[in-house]
Amino acid sequence: MPFPKHFDGKRFFNPGAPQARAWLDVFRWKFSSRPEPSPRFVADVEPSKPPSSVNGNELRVTLINHSTLLFQYSGFHILTDPIWSERASPLASIGPRRRRNPGVKWEDLPRIDIVLLSHNHYDHLDLVTLRRLAGRGPCEFVVPRGVSPLLRSQSIGPIHELDWGESLPLAGTTIHSVPALHFSARGIFDRNKTLWCGYVIETDRLVYFAGDTAFGDHFAQIRERFGSPDLALLPIGAYEPRWFMSPVHMGPEDAVRAHRILGAKTSIAIHHGTFQLADDGLDTPKQRLRECSSGDSFRVLDNGQSVTLTS
Repeated sequence: MPFPKHFDGKRFFNPGAPQARAWLDVFRWKFSSRPEPSPRFVADVEPSKPPSSVNGNELRVTLINHSTLLFQYSGFHILTDPIWSERASPLASIGPRRRRNPGVKWEDLPRIDIVLLSHNHYDHLDLVTLRRLAGRGPCEFVVPRGVSPLLRSQSIGPIHELDWGESLPLAGTTIHSVPALHFSARGIFDRNKTLWCGYVIETDRLVYFAGDTAFGDHFAQIRERFGSPDLALLPIGAYEPRWFMSPVHMGPEDAVRAHRILGAKTSIAIHHGTFQLADDGLDTPKQRLRECSSGDSFRVLDNGQSVTLTS
């Protein structure tokens, strides 16, 4: 059964769910915003050095920062939404600035075979980092529908575009594009001209990378189509104020609900602790997650920490 229609011929949309707030609401939020105070920078990251490869059928997952994760499995390495830049912004001197260092230094990053991009926001599609990755050696880039022209304009590739429900056999695995509830834009006039998505990575294990998403029916749809994931990567940050953020971002309580609906054996929190993008504090999301996920196999990692799954 196909995923619901999500394109009206000109723009993408969230089927059967609230859409992202309009520009007037953006200005209303910005002028009324009362962000929770957070440190300008937290120097508590102890960078780790991932191995050049892993043995047997181990799956090693390292949280680098924000939504950037390194997956290492026998025969291939995957990187999600990579950002090493100082700001999640089109400008070098304005925009959200990182409050913590990456958990893996650039020079310690192993070979990367596949890069998965969930959508075109600056904290998920960082062109500076992507150009550096393209220059390191052979690497395949998987993106949502409509994103490839931006990467090609920067000589980044080869690129594979996927719509929701489409699949791509690549480097010994199969990458499935799945729904998310979010929006896209890199400027004022391009809102929702490109798609947003999550990914299911299928080997002898099932990994679900949610990307950036609000809570919705798509979690049940993903479980129905693929089964319960062995590992789910679920966003928990940038959720306040709820009147503005709930159509596009989950809070910690939402992420716990998603974890239970998916039936994930293990979940790891992402999209927190590096950039303060909304009114919730830098470390408030992980504190609230720990309070509401008691008894669940929902992990909170610091930048640079890893989890290894064995069968």
